Amino acid sequence: MKPTQFWKNFKLGEELAVSGTLIYNGMRRFHEMRKLDHTDEVFEVLYNLSVGFERLLKIAVILLEHNDSIDQDDLEKSLITHSHLDLLNRVKKHVPVNLDSPHNDLLNLLGTFYKSLRYERFMLSSVYDSSREVEALCAFLSKHLTIDLQRKVLFLGRQNDDRYRRFMRKTVLKISKAVFDVVKTRARASNLYTDELRSGSKAETVFLGEIDISHEDVLWKELLLFFMNTKSTSRYLDFLRGVPPLDFDPERASDYLDCFQSDAAKAFVMGELEEHYEELGEKGNRLELMGVIGAPNVFFDSMEDEEDIRDNDEN
Repeated sequence: MKPTQFWKNFKLGEELAVSGTLIYNGMRRFHEMRKLDHTDEVFEVLYNLSVGFERLLKIAVILLEHNDSIDQDDLEKSLITHSHLDLLNRVKKHVPVNLDSPHNDLLNLLGTFYKSLRYERFMLSSVYDSSREVEALCAFLSKHLTIDLQRKVLFLGRQNDDRYRRFMRKTVLKISKAVFDVVKTRARASNLYTDELRSGSKAETVFLGEIDISHEDVLWKELLLFFMNTKSTSRYLDFLRGVPPLDFDPERASDYLDCFQSDAAKAFVMGELEEHYEELGEKGNRLELMGVIGAPNVFFDSMEDEEDIRDNDEN
């Protein structure tokens, strides 16, 4: 296999997984946001999406433009850009890409964020306008959802709404799948495996699935109800039931449940957990038990297996 084939087959395949992971992370972070006013949270969303889409578009550009007669150095230098729309236009010179105004506007926002907005707080002028990425995101949502998120709400802030989440999901998925289809079609036409994705990966969820974080929230809630209410038993369930719970406050149930769906919520409960562990004194044994729960290489014999072993011993 020639180096160029290895490059496009495997190294760009790794990049595809990276880009899908970043896009997934950006979508999840937007889903978790309660308000649209916190600069650090908006920055995290835009950063993940901007880098993810930039890398995805560059994969498509390479597969479309590279051949054995091209100047490799010139191609690589041309990829030193953070303009998502310029990269998209290079793709569209070779194949049609059906994207509409919301998709182009989002790519333009991401390009502007990555090229300039993310650096602005390093400038003295930021003291007069320090949250431009927040305002840019709100302007984007306001334009395409016909709402007024640009109006400052001093006390309550701008709440993130399920309508905004659905719109962002739809827009991000459309771009992701449109560019991935270009990658897949070009890879297969060139007898490459660039588009192959690891089963269960975030990239597979983005490019081949219909990622919906709200459905993932339903999953953990259903699993929680199962563990709380099932009358069935197994060695694993017996183990879980045998670990005494810490004395958390039942009145804070909503705060505790929020930890399952938001990293930010965990910060408000970690202090209470640390207090409980301080009261334990020697916490090593409990931490060992916690290490067993969910560990990938820990297996419990099934009750049927134990019965078979017992029957064999008796015979």
